[in-house]
Order: sequence, then C-alpha cells, then structure tokens
Amino acid sequence: MKYLQTEALLEGNECSNDAIPSEQAVKLHLQELQEQIDALPADAPVDERLQLTLDRGYGLLEINAFEDAWKIARESFDQAIQAEQWLRAVEACDIMFQSEQPDTLKALAQGVWLGVTFPIDPELSVAMLQHLVDESVDRSDGAAVAAATACYLVDLRAEEKQREDLQFFTIQLLGQVARKHSQVEEQEIFDFWMEQLELKEPEKFLPRLAKVLDVISNGEWWYDRDELRGKIPEEA
Repeated sequence: MKYLQTEALLEGNECSNDAIPSEQAVKLHLQELQEQIDALPADAPVDERLQLTLDRGYGLLEINAFEDAWKIARESFDQAIQAEQWLRAVEACDIMFQSEQPDTLKALAQGVWLGVTFPIDPELSVAMLQHLVDESVDRSDGAAVAAATACYLVDLRAEEKQREDLQFFTIQLLGQVARKHSQVEEQEIFDFWMEQLELKEPEKFLPRLAKVLDVISNGEWWYDRDELRGKIPEEA
C-alpha cells in the first residue's frame, strides 16, 4: 500500500553506514524528479506536475527536510484546490502533517475533510483518518469517530483486493481505539460500545467528525467548504 506503508528509510539496516546509500538514493530520486518537472512543457496537465512535485515532497520527508517539504506541499495544495485535483490536495495535506511544522494539525483537518468529502483513493482517506486517531488522546471520542469513518469509507468506496486489505486494517484500527477508549476486548462488549457511541450510524458520527475537525483547525479553513460541496461528483 502506498499511503499506509511504514515509513522506515533505515529498515533492515544494521549500522549507520548502511543508511548512507539509502539517503543518497533518495536524494538522487529527488534530483530526477526535479529534472522531470523542469522538462515539463508549459501546457503540461496540472495533475502531472502536481504528482511529480508531491512525490518530491514525500521524498523530502524521507530525508527529514521538513521545512522544504512543507513549502512544496503548501504551494501544491493551493494549486490542487484551484484545479479541483482533490487527491493531490489531500496528498499535500498528508505531507504538511508529517512535516512537523506549526500548522500541521490545521493541515490534517483540511486533508481529512477533503478525504472524507470527495471520492479519492480510499487508502489515502484512511491514512489521514489514522493520523487523526494517532493525534487523539486514548479515551477520546474523536478517535473512535475517526476510526468508524475509516471503516465506513472503505465499505463505501474500496473494491476487490484493496477493499479486503483496507477492511482488515480499519477493523484492527477500530479495535485498537476501542481498547484504548474503554478497555474493550470481547466481541459482545465491542458491539455494545459501538452502539453506545453511535458508531454504526454515519448520519450521526459524520457530523461529530466535522465538529472535531472544526476544533483542530481552530476554525481556520483554507478553502470555502460550502463552495467545494457544490463540486462533489453526483456518484460520490
């Protein structure tokens, strides 16, 4: 999986010397991506340019170039919103969140809202909701609502092998939240917990998610949500 993979640049390396080629490889890849961007014609599709640029952003995260990653992602975010490239906008938010800058939580709120509202790759939507779970305190209802939303989106949007993989992941995520929230271990208690928190009814937990996002964004939205709602595809 692309977005939920473990980000461990040094995974499997046994000493610091082994890490040098990996970092060099990332830097070489970054250079190649920049060359591809520079070679794009002026009339190249916006999505193509954004994809290459955001791939650079993810690469910069791998070498801990967090400020540069944030700058690239923030500029790409505005371009993606203008071009109605929702997947790229959420990728930009994912990069900004991982950049550990002052407004990372605001970026997370923007990305979760877009990832839930628009029918983008469900794996990325789940990844953003997982970030929200990770940022929540153990007994937070917000974590439960985020995990339930992840399960709901997978059921709604994922297909075939991706659906199977993401269902397994999101069920495990929801179970983990239940244990941290209320020490839930048994299936019967889990079902009761779901009912008590109204996590089986999207019409109830989705508005609660919206309130959580308003809180972590501090009410500062980088786009007009009412305007964007009018751009939701009819099949979404």
